[in-house]
Amino acid sequence: MEQQYNIFGEPLIACSNQPLTGFFRDGCCNTDGTDFGVHTVCVVATAEFLDFSYQMGNNLITPIPEWDFPGLKAGDKWCLCASRFLEAHENGCAPKVVLEATNEKTLSIVPMEVLIKHAYYSKQEM
Repeated sequence: MEQQYNIFGEPLIACSNQPLTGFFRDGCCNTDGTDFGVHTVCVVATAEFLDFSYQMGNNLITPIPEWDFPGLKAGDKWCLCASRFLEAHENGCAPKVVLEATNEKTLSIVPMEVLIKHAYYSKQEM
């Protein structure tokens, strides 16, 4: 797979290897034309967001071993569908976003200012 870039035009960094995330389960929010869900936003899950997603019909909590899906808990990083992130934002329960691990393809669905509003900063960055 060719190098992909984050929303700042820099090389995309990994989102999570535990749990292993990404459309390709490569730890990054890489995408291509087969990723119809556009799993490009690296988020840090919150209980509020996971509950919202569940209520909207996208159960991210329950493990599905046959899909290598461990189920998420608050604090897990995950490559989320851009449209689901925007929906959560519009409903006031968007999770934080790891900007450097969020694919630039997200910008075709979610405005830059929305992503920055929800930026995640680790204690090491502060």
